[in-house]
Amino acid sequence: MKINKINEMSSPELEKELGELKTELFKLRFSLATNGLDNPLKIKEVKKDIARINTVLRQRELAEKKDA
Repeated sequence: MKINKINEMSSPELEKELGELKTELFKLRFSLATNGLDNPLKIKEVKKDIARINTVLRQRELAEKKDA
């Protein structure tokens, strides 16, 4: 997921997407443990997407505190 797309999303949408990505990461790790994962690099991509979303959410949180 590109950072531009993440920045366009609202905070509730980002939190929903974060939950979905965490579920997907769990499923990928489970598949890896049971030797059923075709592309192990997908785990790395999902982790990076989770980090990007967490970063944007934190930036927005800090910006709200600064404005208040």
